[in-house]
Amino acid sequence: MLRLRMLVAVLSTCLGLLGAATAATGPNPAQPDTPSILPFHRRQKRDWIWNQMHIDEEKTTPLPHYVGKIKSSVNRKNAKYLLKGESASKVFKVNPETGDVYAFERLDREKISEYHLVALIVDKDTDKNLESPSSFTIKVHDVNDNWPVFTHQLFNASVPEMSTAGTSVIRVTAVDADDPTVADHASVMYQVLKGDDKFGIDDSGLIFTKTANLDRETKAKYEIVVEARDAQGLRGDSGTATVLVTLQDVNDNFPIFTQAKYTFAVAEDIRVGSPLGSLFVEDPDEPQNRMTKYSIVQGEYKDTFTIDTDPTRNEGIIKPMKPLDYERIRQYSFTIEATDPTINLRYLSSTTTRNIARVIINVTDVDEPPIFQQPFYHFQLRENQKKPLIGSVLATDPDAARHSIGYSIRKTSDKGQFFRITKQGNIYNERELDRELYPWYNLTVEAKELDSTGTPTGKESIVQVHIEILDENDNAPEFAQPYEPKVCESAAPGQLVVQISAIDKDITPRDVKFRFSLSTEDSNFTLMDNRDNTANITVKYGQFDRERVKVHYLPVLISDNGRPSLTGTSTLAVAVCKCNERGEFTFCEEVAPQVGVSIQALVAIFLCILTITVITLLIFLRRRLRKQARAHGKSVPEIHEQLVTYDEEGGGEMDTTSYDVSVLNSVRRGGAQPPRTLDARPPLYAQVQKPPRRGPGMHSAPGEMAAMIEVKKDEADNDGGGPPYDTLHIYGYEGAESIAESLSSLGTDSSDSDVDYDFLNDWGPRFKMLAELYGSDPREELLY
Repeated sequence: MLRLRMLVAVLSTCLGLLGAATAATGPNPAQPDTPSILPFHRRQKRDWIWNQMHIDEEKTTPLPHYVGKIKSSVNRKNAKYLLKGESASKVFKVNPETGDVYAFERLDREKISEYHLVALIVDKDTDKNLESPSSFTIKVHDVNDNWPVFTHQLFNASVPEMSTAGTSVIRVTAVDADDPTVADHASVMYQVLKGDDKFGIDDSGLIFTKTANLDRETKAKYEIVVEARDAQGLRGDSGTATVLVTLQDVNDNFPIFTQAKYTFAVAEDIRVGSPLGSLFVEDPDEPQNRMTKYSIVQGEYKDTFTIDTDPTRNEGIIKPMKPLDYERIRQYSFTIEATDPTINLRYLSSTTTRNIARVIINVTDVDEPPIFQQPFYHFQLRENQKKPLIGSVLATDPDAARHSIGYSIRKTSDKGQFFRITKQGNIYNERELDRELYPWYNLTVEAKELDSTGTPTGKESIVQVHIEILDENDNAPEFAQPYEPKVCESAAPGQLVVQISAIDKDITPRDVKFRFSLSTEDSNFTLMDNRDNTANITVKYGQFDRERVKVHYLPVLISDNGRPSLTGTSTLAVAVCKCNERGEFTFCEEVAPQVGVSIQALVAIFLCILTITVITLLIFLRRRLRKQARAHGKSVPEIHEQLVTYDEEGGGEMDTTSYDVSVLNSVRRGGAQPPRTLDARPPLYAQVQKPPRRGPGMHSAPGEMAAMIEVKKDEADNDGGGPPYDTLHIYGYEGAESIAESLSSLGTDSSDSDVDYDFLNDWGPRFKMLAELYGSDPREELLY
């Protein structure tokens, strides 16, 4: 829009100038109202008239600087010019009378290249616009006053070492702030100020190598200083930059042994595959480019040792591939080589591609365990043979001492008990072996080194012995499966009942031939041998009498073709069934299976029965002895301990029935007592007698039961060999479940007891005696 307005203004100015010139040169300039002139002035549009405004930057002449003139077609004496805009009255001012525009500051195109202003012509008195405002632009012309500046002061770059000349490294860029549309003002030229012997730079700022012998191992980093200037040679401090170039490593160096000879000492019992020493090389390349390979190039022990490369430290690790033997070879010597198969030969600066060293390995002697002559042993033994020599094992001491060897069978399983081994290593079996039970026996034989006294030195080794039991024809054939044949009672002659086959627990050869026959022909069945190890059982006569015989048992003889041939008898139980019209079985008798019991099972059953019988007898004898002990244990001196049952008095007690009152009754009847045999001793406890109680219906003197108790107490007090009469041993737990609790005087002292037994008077006549014995009485308290 701005450009359109400017174009319109320029065209209007041109048309105004053209009209003015025509009017000035016409034949009648003083006649503006003539018909030929008047229409032209009517069509003329008033507009702004000024020259194109431009100004150079950085002018050195005194301020203000003339920029240009603005002028409108309005020609009035009272008109004046004004400027509006962001830079108006600050940077640019206009003469209101003449329209001349001046710059009051030095301009910098690199800061502002164009200024946009608005020109106005107004009435001096009223400040009203005499013409529509017009926008215009003041362009600042560029002068070459800036030198190129790099985008970075420091650049980092890398290039592979040994690169060919002309290999690109990095492109650097410098920018000139001057106007690029002005020739040579913004053109940039580059040159290398430092490092120009190794690197160069072209006009586009691309740095490249000038030589092909950049070796990282000699110098890994280079510092290059480059300068940028324009085409007119303008330069400054900020027109330089530093480039750090790092050489990338390539695999261009061979590994070198650090020693010409390596010597190692290793024990002869080192495990195969274990490291015994390391070889070290120097490789100036970086770790990722160190791929050293070690190999044995001279010597006769290439198959005895191997050299592996440690991927982390690039060292060679020597490992034995075979067992070492001090008694056989005491020193190994060979030549090794270190190479790098991944090296790029075009980078090599020398023709040396090999590096060798000498390796000497000294084997030291150790006390080794015995060594068997074979890694394992395999013997064969026919079954059912007792104590033949199965085979022999042999182990020797590999050391120079040549100690004697002792043998034993390690008890790794129960099968080891079937065999024994002698001092000479001969193996025998202790019992006959059955191939059908265990066809193989795997033994572990130990060989122990013995000193001069026959004591094991602690060195031992083991070997596996495999004993194969060979088969003999010692098992007769039998049915291949349990058969349950059935036949209709109305079966016709020749009807097939069942087809049978056989198996043999022995190893069955491919050409085995089983022969079948019936042990008796006196039956209603016929056996036909099919000659293919099967046989058919058919009906001979037909029409079975099921009421008389419901099951027919057929002994079948089965023979094999072994050497010697064995014959076994298996019984077929053929059930006679009722059938319908279609010959389908409707009802058959249940045939009890004929189960055979082995000898081992019978022995186990017999041992179980014998054990149960012995346990039963022991329990019976123990109970009998207890009863006898109880019968003999109720002697007179001990019977006095049972004193609780008083003709059912105290009926609320739960455990009074366990005491026998017959002893009291014996005193009551005046029965004789057996004489005391124990020595008389002074009583341990003084006799405490209660004063006689008086109560309703009671006699003044103690009753008959009280007299019996007193007699028994006297006997107990005078018995020095027995326990005290009233002890916890006798009454400690008496009446424990009763409300009245124990009757023992140890727990219910008459003088110190806190228990009040007056409640016994409320329990009725059945507890009257206990109420009198333990209840309180005023007269009794007066006596005490």
